[in-house]
Amino acid sequence: MKSSRRREFLKSGIVSAAGLTSLSLPKSSDALARTSAEVAGTPPPFHLGLVTYNLAADWDIETIITNCEKTGFTGAELRTTHKHGVEPTISNEKRAEVKKRFADSTVRLVSLGTTCEYESPEASTVGKNIEETRRWCELAQDLGCLGVKVRPNGFPRDVPHEQTLEQIGRALAKCGEAARDHGVEIWMEVHGPGTQLPPNAHQILSVANHPSVGACWNSNPTDVEEGSVEKSFELLKPWIRSCHINNLDDKSYPWRQLFTFLRSINFDRYTFAEIGEPSCEPLRFMSYYHAVWDYHAGLGRP
Repeated sequence: MKSSRRREFLKSGIVSAAGLTSLSLPKSSDALARTSAEVAGTPPPFHLGLVTYNLAADWDIETIITNCEKTGFTGAELRTTHKHGVEPTISNEKRAEVKKRFADSTVRLVSLGTTCEYESPEASTVGKNIEETRRWCELAQDLGCLGVKVRPNGFPRDVPHEQTLEQIGRALAKCGEAARDHGVEIWMEVHGPGTQLPPNAHQILSVANHPSVGACWNSNPTDVEEGSVEKSFELLKPWIRSCHINNLDDKSYPWRQLFTFLRSINFDRYTFAEIGEPSCEPLRFMSYYHAVWDYHAGLGRP
């Protein structure tokens, strides 16, 4: 596919979308370039997965697995409300069926993507979200998942930001207890107006301070400062347990730098493609996306 056609293809299909060992990051662009050059051509320790939001929102479990297998995606995060129907309300029999179908495939069911959030000024609303998170943790355990993705979603009006960050962190600590009890993890997506800023996400996670609570790096434009994500990554690297990626053709986001940093902390989990709009040719699109991911992940020369 010619480069101009590739760009158009990507534009049509991509719209902005326990215990890891923390090592020191390269501190200069020269050091980063050397690290990138050293690993070029070598497989990354992490893997490519798919968030069902939004490309696969209308796919059932069989279609998700089939399309991922055909295009080399090896993990899946099932986002709530989608056609796959994997929700806390499903029966024990259905849970066993879903678990077995993924186990019999080359695609791992890694995580469940919820919309649980904890910034509401109403204590009862926060409590309901914590209880819902507990139910997702139970489901994740039954399905053999690693984690449950939750999120902050901005600041409520007329509440001091520091107070909201503290509240979200305390709620996440309670969710961490539920996750620990069910043998899974909570992954806080770096998400929401204002709350997605890395210093704010750092504050939330510092307040939570729970070994079962980590971060889902979300590849937001606000990660980037002067063309680099180093400062943002440095703030969040102790907590990174999952990673969402989106438009790999977006040159304003330093994808190769991000993937080099992920290598530097021995990140061996999944970078999940969170692709905004459905493609009219999903298999062709996913195959091309995988090829671009290979390049940025170090399998192509810088």
